[in-house]
Amino acid sequence: MERIGPEFFQRHPVACARELIGCLFHWHGCAGRIVETEAYAAEGDPACHTFFRPGARRFVASHEAGDAYVYLNYGVHWLFNILVRGGGMDGFVLLRALEPVAGLEAMRERRPDVRDVDLCAGPGKLTKALGIDGGHHAAAFLDDPQCLIIRNSAKSVMEGPRIGISTAVDLPWRFGLAGSVSLSRKF
Repeated sequence: MERIGPEFFQRHPVACARELIGCLFHWHGCAGRIVETEAYAAEGDPACHTFFRPGARRFVASHEAGDAYVYLNYGVHWLFNILVRGGGMDGFVLLRALEPVAGLEAMRERRPDVRDVDLCAGPGKLTKALGIDGGHHAAAFLDDPQCLIIRNSAKSVMEGPRIGISTAVDLPWRFGLAGSVSLSRKF
């Protein structure tokens, strides 16, 4: 199995989001198969933070491909994005859902009374189950030996419009693993 490095994220965000489906995401003793992602463009995408947040634009300009962009959504949930730079379009890939495969006890402690298939079935659920918060913002997490992404191609990837946003919803930049029971929402 091949470990994904920052160079993987030096391409178009849509290509990265699609190719992450099926990969294994390891985070400090927990792991899950990536079953859902979304892509965002840093320029011209009204659903992206860079469209209305100068701090997000500064982040893109001053950080490297593969760095974590973690933000608090509506003051409730932390969301984990990966900065993508290159391929003619800078942007982000949002990890929307994982299928838990390791470290389930720690995930269950962080999200008690939740079925295993639902532990990481949404971007806020994923960060809570893995213990990701604002302290991980701007981290070059791929350099951390306890955090890695292992390449593993998905057999069947679905695509559709992004969800949980109110603008630019028509872009088919949401990707999911066909047949997964851990998606945040059906396609």
